[in-house]
Amino acid sequence: MPEEQTAAEQPAERAVPVTEVGAFLSRRREQIAQRWADETLFRVVFTVSRDEAVEAGRGVVDALARVAVSGRVEDTDSAGFAPVREQLARMAAARARAGLSNAQISREVDALRTPAVNLLVTDLAEAPAEHLRECATTLTALMGTLRLVVLETSLTEGQALIDRQQLQLTEVATPVIRLWDGIVAVPLIGTLDSARSQVVMETLLESVVDQQARFAILDITGVPTVDSLVAQHLMKTVAAVRLMGAECVVSGIRPAIAQTIVHLGLDLPVVTRSNLADALAYALHRLGAGIVPAGSGGAGTR
Repeated sequence: MPEEQTAAEQPAERAVPVTEVGAFLSRRREQIAQRWADETLFRVVFTVSRDEAVEAGRGVVDALARVAVSGRVEDTDSAGFAPVREQLARMAAARARAGLSNAQISREVDALRTPAVNLLVTDLAEAPAEHLRECATTLTALMGTLRLVVLETSLTEGQALIDRQQLQLTEVATPVIRLWDGIVAVPLIGTLDSARSQVVMETLLESVVDQQARFAILDITGVPTVDSLVAQHLMKTVAAVRLMGAECVVSGIRPAIAQTIVHLGLDLPVVTRSNLADALAYALHRLGAGIVPAGSGGAGTR
């Protein structure tokens, strides 16, 4: 019977350090925040005033206390971390902008553990040694989870930044140029994948509407290869332009690309020209305009 009672009590005993740590964090919230304000991570991020660093520290301590009370001290997805994830992301981003690696940021977060553990040891000085050890271990595990949350958040924010920059670069790399009244062109350079094809289509259709264009030229002189996937992307763009009431012309099909298209057995039901100048001349002719050489006595383009 004593053995059964001890076994029944074990879950409660295992929960005691978690409860104790949660209570400690709530009780010593101000002292911990004050100590963290002097640590590198908080001191160099919150430079306006020390009070700003202390306030940020209070928020993190509150989050840790909620996580401890929930008993999920090793769970980075614990709901207790939700209120401070954005703040932690900003802190990590600020250190990353300062040139620190993820490993260095991790060490700065880990440095917060020592002041908290030291304060815990002082606060529980009268507790049994075993209980104190278990509480210190629990707090250490909790601080380790905080470090993982910071790194996860940092990586997520970093990837989001990369994605935004890639989209911006794609948009810059696919400009729509107004060549003439009613004629726009997109000079494509580099690999044409699904994401970029979508950007090309959207920007080109917007320009067709804005410029009231009757002709849209897709110049693929700078596209290194054309396979069945690239051809499919081109045809989707051509079809979308037609639906907008404009005619699409593909220019810049080099001999090697022409051979590839033939070998693949692809059918390109679209007007093609060897280069951008020929495509422009075709569009001008369809518009009823022409180009007269300067030395021919003409006044130029009419």
